[in-house]
Amino acid sequence: MPNTEYLKIPRERVGVLIGKNGITKDEIENLTKTDINIDSETGSISVSPTEATEDPLAVWKSRYIVKAIGRGFNPEISLKLLSDETLLEIINLPDYVGKSKKAIMRQKARIIGKEGRTKDIIIDMTGVDISIYGKTVAIIGGMEQIHIAKEAVEMILNGVRHKTVYAFLERKSRDMKIQEFHRIAKDETDIT
Repeated sequence: MPNTEYLKIPRERVGVLIGKNGITKDEIENLTKTDINIDSETGSISVSPTEATEDPLAVWKSRYIVKAIGRGFNPEISLKLLSDETLLEIINLPDYVGKSKKAIMRQKARIIGKEGRTKDIIIDMTGVDISIYGKTVAIIGGMEQIHIAKEAVEMILNGVRHKTVYAFLERKSRDMKIQEFHRIAKDETDIT
């Protein structure tokens, strides 16, 4: 079928995608007007348009919602990808630290931080959602926010001290607030 997208998610995430009595799968299908076929044994999924599909990006959006669930996000956060301004970025840890399970675990621990502190700071300072699952770090948010959060994660992966990463995030957070203030001020003057 034309415009059908194929992907695979971890088998242990298939149940989350389907939801109790199929409620999550049905909700994604209804909101995107797509048809999602799931092979529970392999985690293979196909996403196709339906007769009712109007949005040319519907299949793409549905695929990314499914992919986000596969990367550890809960369905509510994954549904943020329905917005045209919200994106999904996936950082593949072996690309940075190699295939060593020990190195991957160590870097995941550094990104999470003691009692989740580092991950929480990245989320608070950028406004993104982060899932650290398997060998990936997945980020959902706006383009600018994702860029900053990804840069912070990459700094950690490259061995930069947490204190330096926090200072970087504070500076970027301040810059984003100033830009937002100027945008609002400009919008208000445009109205008058």
